[in-house]
Order: sequence, then C-alpha cells, then structure tokens
Amino acid sequence: MTFPTHARAVIVGGGIIGCSTAYHLARLGWDVVLLERHKLTSGTTFHAAGLVGQLRGSANITELLGYSVRLYETLEAETGQATGWKRNGGLRLACNAERWTEVKRQATTARSFGLDMQLLTPSEAQDLWPLMDVSDVIGAAYLPTDGQANPSDITLSLARGARMAGARIVEDCAVLSVAREKGVITGVHTSNGFIRAGIVIACCGQWTRDFAAPLGVTVPLMSMEHQYMVTEPIAGVTRDLPTLRDPDRLTYWKEEVGGLVMGGYEPNPKPWAISGIPEGFHYTLLDSDYGHFEQIMELALGRVPALQTAGIKTLSNGPESFTPDGNFILGEAPEQPGFFVGAGFNAFGIASGGGAGMALAEWVVRGEPPMDLWPVDIRRFGRSHFDADWVRSRTIEAYGKHYTMAWPSEEHDSARPGRRSPLYDRLKARGAVFGEKLGWERPNWFAAPGEVAQDIYSYQRPNWHDAVGREHRAARTAAVLIDQTSFAKFMLQGPDAQTALQWVCAGDVSGPVGTLTYTQMLNDRGGIEADLTVVRTGPDAFYIVTGTGFATRDFDWIRRGLLDANAQLIDVTSGYAVLSLMGPRARDILSAVTWADLSNAAFPFGTAQTLAIAGAPVRALRVSYVGELGWELHLPTEYAQTVYEALHSAGAGHGLIDAGYRAIETLRLEKGYRAWGADIGPDTTPLEAGLGFAVAFGTAFRGRDALLAQRAAGLGKRLVIVTAARDVILWGRETVFRDGARVGYLGSGGFGHTLNRSVGLGYVRRREGVSKDWILSGRYELEVAGTRVPCDVTLSPPYDPAGLRVKS
Repeated sequence: MTFPTHARAVIVGGGIIGCSTAYHLARLGWDVVLLERHKLTSGTTFHAAGLVGQLRGSANITELLGYSVRLYETLEAETGQATGWKRNGGLRLACNAERWTEVKRQATTARSFGLDMQLLTPSEAQDLWPLMDVSDVIGAAYLPTDGQANPSDITLSLARGARMAGARIVEDCAVLSVAREKGVITGVHTSNGFIRAGIVIACCGQWTRDFAAPLGVTVPLMSMEHQYMVTEPIAGVTRDLPTLRDPDRLTYWKEEVGGLVMGGYEPNPKPWAISGIPEGFHYTLLDSDYGHFEQIMELALGRVPALQTAGIKTLSNGPESFTPDGNFILGEAPEQPGFFVGAGFNAFGIASGGGAGMALAEWVVRGEPPMDLWPVDIRRFGRSHFDADWVRSRTIEAYGKHYTMAWPSEEHDSARPGRRSPLYDRLKARGAVFGEKLGWERPNWFAAPGEVAQDIYSYQRPNWHDAVGREHRAARTAAVLIDQTSFAKFMLQGPDAQTALQWVCAGDVSGPVGTLTYTQMLNDRGGIEADLTVVRTGPDAFYIVTGTGFATRDFDWIRRGLLDANAQLIDVTSGYAVLSLMGPRARDILSAVTWADLSNAAFPFGTAQTLAIAGAPVRALRVSYVGELGWELHLPTEYAQTVYEALHSAGAGHGLIDAGYRAIETLRLEKGYRAWGADIGPDTTPLEAGLGFAVAFGTAFRGRDALLAQRAAGLGKRLVIVTAARDVILWGRETVFRDGARVGYLGSGGFGHTLNRSVGLGYVRRREGVSKDWILSGRYELEVAGTRVPCDVTLSPPYDPAGLRVKS
C-alpha cells in the first residue's frame, strides 16, 4: 500500500479502541487512516483478560457495552477473522448482607436498563460454576448475555472489517506530532511522512496523556500494574463456564483452553511508569510480582480449592491505563477542536471496545455524541486533573475500590483538600463534613456536637440522615446558609453577546438589565445540553451560573455556540464566593444587613440586584433550588468571611443554621426540581422533562424545530415524581411499573423530610404516547432491590405545587 498523504481523519493507535473506531468510521463512509507505531494490539490490548460484562450505573454506558456484545456475535461471520467470542454468561457473587443488597439493587438496575439479570441461590450459582466453594456465599446474580473474547483476535477482526470498508491501516508508523495552523489541526507528522487531515483521534491507550499534552489537552489517566494468572487445564472446567466476579474476594475468573484465568484488584495497587513510559515499550509485559499477587492468590484459593493443585502456566503483569473515577474517556477535547480522545479504559476495554468505537465514530461524524455519554465525556474533568500527581493519587484509590462496595453517595478520600472556599476552615470548625466535586471541597452536611463528623456508608439510612433532616427542616421553617462558592461562573460580554446567547438558550435572555433567566441550552434534537441561570448585568454583558461539575462542559458548549460572534466568554469562578440564604426568614435576615428594599414589589423573584452588605458589593440573585424564599449572594471572594459573619450575626434570632449539599438534594426532590446528569440531559427535551415553561418559542434558538415537531407529534416519555413509604429506601435506578408493566426507572431518589416519604424523579415511557390522563390513571409500583413496593406518581411537585413559597 502506498503511504497515504491525506485523510479526512487520522486515528493514532492500533488497539481495540482505535480499530473499532476505524471500523465504524469507515462504515460511515469516511476516508480514515489508522496509524500504529508498531503492530496492531502491541500496546496493552494483547495482554487484556478479555471479560465482557455489560451492566454499568448508566443506562447509556450499559447500552454501549450491550452494543459490543451484539457486534462481537456477528463480527467473525462478517470478516472471516476469528474473534474468540463466546456468550457464556457472567456470575457475580455476594458474601455478606450489604453486598447482597448491592447485588439485588444491581439486578433491579439491570432490569431498568432492559437486561435479564437473574438472582440465584448459592446452590444455583454452584450449578453454573461447580468448581467453587459457596460456603460463604449468600447469593449471586447471573447475566446470561455476558461473555468473553480473545483480545487480539477480536481487534484483528475489527481491523479487517475496517479495511473491508475502505480504511487504510499503516503499522510501524509513529506519529511524531500533530500539526496546527492558527489553532486548527492540519495533519500529523509521522516517521513515514506527513498526512494532511483535519481530525485526529487519539486512541493511544496509556500513551494518550503524553501524546495530547503538547496540544494543551488534558487526558487524566495513569498506568497501573495489573496481574492475572493462567492455569493448566483443570478437571471440570468446561468451555461454557461463565465468567465469574467475586468482589468480596477481589477476584475475577474466566475459562481459557480448559484452564482458568484469575486476576483481581488489590487494595494496594502499584502505579507504573511514574516518570514516563520507557522508549520502545511494546509487546512487552512487566516482571511478575508474586509477592504482590499473593494477597489475591490467598483469597482465590478459598473460592476455588482446585487451584491448590493446579499447574500454573503464567503470571502476566501488564500495565493498564486507569482514570481517577474509573470511567473511560471519550470525546472532542475542549482545549483543541478536531482532536478526539478514546482512552483510559480501566481494564474493561474489550467489553467497551465495540460500543466505544461506534460512539466515538458517530461523535466525529455528527459533531456530538449519539446519546448522552456524560459519565465518560472528556469534559467531566477540570483544573485539578491537569496535575499528574493529583491524578495518580486519585487513580490509585479508584483502582483499589474497583471491587469494593459501591456505596451510595460515596466520596473519595485521596488528593484532598484541593480547591477550598475562604470559609472552609470556619465551616469545618462548625462540624462540616465535606464532599468533593471537580476538586472543590463542598459541605455535604453538618454534624452537631456529639455526632460523628464523618460519612458512614450504608444501603440503609446512612448516619447523616438525621443531620440532613435537621438542615432540611430549618430551610422549610426558618433559614439556612449554604456555601456554594464552587458554582461555575462565567461572564459573557461584547456587542454580539445577546444575539449569540439567545441562539444557545431556549429561554428568552433579552430582558432588561437585572433580569434573571432560568434556561436550558439544547442540541439539534432538542435535548438538554445545559441547565443554568443567566443574569443580564449590562446592555452587552451577562453573568452565567451553572453547576460545579459542569464547568468545563458548559463553558465548552457556550464557547462553541458563539461561533464567530463578537463576544468574549470568561471563566470567573475563582473570583466570586457564593452564599445561598434560603428559608421563610431569609428576607428578615437579609434586611438586617442591607438598606435595600427587599419586598416583592422592589425585588421580585427572577431578578438580580447589587446590594451592599458589610462593605461588600454583592450581586444578589432571587432564585431558589430548594423551594423557599431566598437569595444567592455572589460576592468577591475576599469578602466571603465578612459577609458570612454578618449574615450569621443577623440570623441568630431567626433560627439560621448552616446547611450542606445533601439537604439541597432532599429539598429539591420534594419540589421536583430537575438535576442535570440525573433527571435531564442530552437525551431528554424540556417538554419531556416538564420544563416547557422555560422555553421561549417566540425566539430563535438551537433545537427549536425539534421541540416544535415533538410538541406536534406528542410525547413518548414524561418525567414524573414518585413518592413511597418512608421505609422504602430510594437511591435512583429503581424500576417503575404501571399496572404490572415496566414503564421506566428513577433517575434520582432520596427522602423528603417534610413529606416524611421517600421521593424520586424518573421517566415513564410508552410507544403509543404518554398523556397526562394515562399517567395519572395507572396503579404504580417500584422495584427496589428485587422487591416491588407500591408508590404514588404525580406530575406536580408534592411540596408547594403552586410554587407560592419561592415568591412569598
């Protein structure tokens, strides 16, 4: 083959992700070249274990893995290249009560996502896996459609399929650098020559971070040593033996040529190549570390006694790329248009390969992902992820937790504290228990004297339940002060600011100075890409506030939407502290520290004014995410302590207390306030989410045509609010049944302390459409950890449905 000099897209890396992306891009008709510096699979793919499980905590990521399974079942017939794929099912064991609860909830999640996960007794599990000792097993879950594949074979099959569709694959060709002109990618310099291309897709595995760095692109991943053992044939090991995950013993198993592959995730993992990956490292394994593997071996012997006498073929030690949150990385880099990433697959790259390659290819072609892929979106990272030491510390923790309990609301402990508000020490002294989001320390709840000021996790009511209830009730009856300094905050200014912003906002932002607009930003399908607040601060200036975790993503979305407008977008997050004063006594407290008229007539809901408080200029936003009268107070960071003290002094006689983010969650659930990433996202429209009131159809905005078409055709799904008895514990992903038929699942769940009931938000779906009458006429149940319980479903908030309290 003549060396190519041009392509529409160049893929760098010939592992399973690169070959899958090439396969799917070529099938979409794109002229694509894949470059591999050595041989296909020679990086980390060749030594992967090859288990293919499907269930994840996200419906769409589960769908991606399900797509992999469907692709692998037909790929060999399509290409003529063996894949080693077999659908032999997958078992997951539980050996204590909390793990059994987790597994039962996973089974419920699986059914919510349309997977057939079956709950088994220990003896039923042993029937499927006769070699194991089940004396400590409480129960198991079985997913019949899981399986396993030969990593090298399936990658080569994808490569052959890519070539059959017209892709050009060049081995022994190193990419030396990415060429740019005025910030636009123009091609790649390689050891064989220059290739002109406008798009570069980095699928370089553990090399991706270093490859992307010269472009200013942050790819937070870290190489970790990962070992697994391969035995000689063992009597009783049959080809159809399911894959086995034994998280309480930190191990996984699969059949291989009549023997077993056994590996695990030790709690004290070993990072690799801290100072850089050695030059020329390919088709290479690391030295086996029998001493380090011994802890896994001891746990495994208790599960499979036959291992004691089995012959050992190999103990393989290969580096794998892991990420700080255990999810892989996909998407177009916010720092560099035209540069896409598919990397950091946390040792489940074979399971993800088919679906991730499909999604990445469609992302390249369409300019946006084919579905909501927020859990793996590269834009979920931020400033702290630039630091390799931070990434290493957090990734070591994430690796060590790979098979530990996945507790609801669990926080990471490593690499903290990082970003701190000026009030951090003061809040800590008052009993604050902090969580972390995008590097920011945020108060989750406050322990009273005598209470343990730390999270104790549980699938039952956690130890912070009563403390959060205390904060919740104060917000409803008196007032709370919440440090929300971590909000992402942007300034948009320039002659074209209003015109450009109006195109990306579905709400009307053309109001006079001081207008506050709650709005969504939509994609071409009408899906919600951002959910935020816009304040007009001047004729050509706007102040934009969004959630902490969405700083990178929303900034990127707005920036791209500006197109060629004469307007500048600036991230001012670090310049402003935010104190949210919420509750029926909020006006009394705020009036004591400012001369401003805070009456409804002078300062109505949905407006913003600049106030003077204790010598500080404060931008006060009359808005609420808790369903009570209140103001968000945005002020220069250096005034935070002064204003905080003034408010607490004024609030002492009004019952003011500090509150945290977990109280915000319980308060917003009672009001049915949506949370982006849980209840709304790119796959849901404002009409489906019950947010049509925030859409200004009289303006021209992106996604308007899709909403008009949907409004005319009718809705196939709608968001509902579900309440259940107080002893029903909801965390999200519980299945919703209407008249005995599965119709949806909850995106978020929790407890409503005012209602004294459990509360959740989720969607109900029906092919024939979901009218209000159809929704309200049904008899509803929730499946919670395998048990069905009755519930009530409404379209209106169960607390203050008329919304009078926020406007009081």
